[in-house]
Amino acid sequence: MPDAARARMVETQLIARGIRDAVLLDAMGRVGREAFVPAEFAAEAYADGPLPIGAGQTISQPYIVALMIEALALRPGERVLEVGAGCGYAAAVLATMGARIFAIERHAALAEAARARLAALGLAVRLRVGDGHAGWPEAAPFDAILVSAAGAAVPEALKRQLAQGGRLVIPVGPPGGQTLLRLARRGPERFESRDFGPVSFVPLLRGVGAAETG
Repeated sequence: MPDAARARMVETQLIARGIRDAVLLDAMGRVGREAFVPAEFAAEAYADGPLPIGAGQTISQPYIVALMIEALALRPGERVLEVGAGCGYAAAVLATMGARIFAIERHAALAEAARARLAALGLAVRLRVGDGHAGWPEAAPFDAILVSAAGAAVPEALKRQLAQGGRLVIPVGPPGGQTLLRLARRGPERFESRDFGPVSFVPLLRGVGAAETG
């Protein structure tokens, strides 16, 4: 059943909406979303919408994950920073595509659960708890940066950690007015911007999330 649901998701939610990257489509057809959502939502894992994953966070709908990753225009073996790893699903897709992934999540409980899922799948993702605004300077520069939360503006630290020719994809703007942007670094201080249209994400918050109890 999950295999059939994944195949339908790829056909009806991704290809039908214009996603064309064959490596991405193959990866999303292989990575099981049901492993990345709470058990009570497993039956809805391939639904055309976001799902809650705890700590006030969500796993984005499959199409939005695909749109953001396709916008990165990845090449094999590139170094990718993901800010806002959440449950680890996008990191799993990126790693399955052959990228070298560094992921940051501000909520320790989500990060630990994501780390366990990724390890169980045999995916070599470096994941740590941290402030996404700061990025991962000691691992920079990155060929691509994917931000899975909306900033009021593009964090300057992330722009500095982008390699020459690198691409940064991030939702920007207030709730109800967010747009998905890609910045491509064309020089030390020159960035080329492209708008991929309206989106809706949780905000990119500063600092590390408070410890969860219960």
